[in-house]
Amino acid sequence: MERRHFLKQNALATGAVFSSSALWASTPRTIHTAPTAFNLAYGIHDGMFKAVAGDDFIEQIKYAHSIGFTAIEDNGMMDRSPDMQQKIGDTLTALGMQMGVFVISFDHWPLQISMTNGSKEWRKKFVDYCKEAVEVAKRCNAKYMTVVPGNYDHSKSLDMQLANVLECLRPGVEILEKNNLTMVLEPLSDTPELFLRHSDQTYAICKAMNSSACKILFDMYHMQRNEGNIIANITKCWDEIGYFQIGDNPGRNEPGTGEMNYKNIFKFIHSKGYKGVLGMEHGIAGKGKEGVEALVKAYREADNFS
Repeated sequence: MERRHFLKQNALATGAVFSSSALWASTPRTIHTAPTAFNLAYGIHDGMFKAVAGDDFIEQIKYAHSIGFTAIEDNGMMDRSPDMQQKIGDTLTALGMQMGVFVISFDHWPLQISMTNGSKEWRKKFVDYCKEAVEVAKRCNAKYMTVVPGNYDHSKSLDMQLANVLECLRPGVEILEKNNLTMVLEPLSDTPELFLRHSDQTYAICKAMNSSACKILFDMYHMQRNEGNIIANITKCWDEIGYFQIGDNPGRNEPGTGEMNYKNIFKFIHSKGYKGVLGMEHGIAGKGKEGVEALVKAYREADNFS
């Protein structure tokens, strides 16, 4: 990922970026020409910097760039208009920022039985959504899409449910693979009814799929709740991890607000040569401008591991 050379590239690109009056005309603040980049590419969410940059996500992205963030992610990208998807992609390109995951929209939100039941209807829906996701990815410059298989179907054995999940995923994986895109399967902790809850289970599915287009989304908040032992489990699953997300536990807020030692975790991930986005999929412990300042300070402290 180009973020390793962010400062050098930013200096070279500054003239080109600021010559585009269309991009910056609506920007009401001074954009720093040489922000101090983080060691890793932490990806902000829409609303995270609302208190200082306003409601417009584009303005939040520009503000994030101005203080050294080099990535975003947007779970709801598929629900945005094509024009807005393109605008986000163009803004990221102009700023030299990366697009992280968006969620492949699926009818099981809120979560319900889906891939586990073997329904041909679900398989067709998933294929259709993957095809749509390819077009969305082209507009916003995304490479990774989040996928969740849904809940258990207790009328079937675990082995049969696993077979159904694999059969449902496979045609979607083939579509994404042809387009050099990757679905990242996310084990979650929201409810015990979820079929996918642990990193080793997700690792096994990815190994069975045997494709660069099917990897693990290792959300460290969820994995802390479900299994702990974060660094050890990242190590075990490393060759199938495609993406990370962040959130301290308890509370699901920024690093330093819970029990997790994110400085050590970030240092480890950096030492492994990870070059992807780490999505900031969490809330903010504080309120207003002060809350945003505390969030940025928390990331500066956790990222200061050299």
